Amino acid sequence: QVQLVESGGGLVQAGGSLRLSCAASGGTFSSYPMGWFRQAPGKEREFVAAISWTGSSTYYADSVKGRFTISRDNAKNTVYLQMNSLKPEDTGVYYCAAGRGGGYYSIRENVYDYWGQGTQVTVSS
Repeated sequence: QVQLVESGGGLVQAGGSLRLSCAASGGTFSSYPMGWFRQAPGKEREFVAAISWTGSSTYYADSVKGRFTISRDNAKNTVYLQMNSLKPEDTGVYYCAAGRGGGYYSIRENVYDYWGQGTQVTVSS
């Protein structure tokens, strides 16, 4: 069983930055494709970014491209989401997710087997 714990959320003004972390335990982290999703109040959860298990390939939602960067440190069993130039519409609960070992990342939630509990990001205008 894989456990994922997000951290790094908080309140920030528009234009500011935050770095989210997601620490994994209980599995072979280096084999899992990883994704970040978010859910704004009253909206469905949506894809934000994903990274291959090697870290060599990444993919972003159009809404965050050029502002957010996903990365991973397999030695630390951690995936990161660096968020710059934050906007009020980036507000929401951010979740990390782990896909099947050796598999491909995806924008689809049903590809991911394990989820963290989420961390709140609030961007004020």
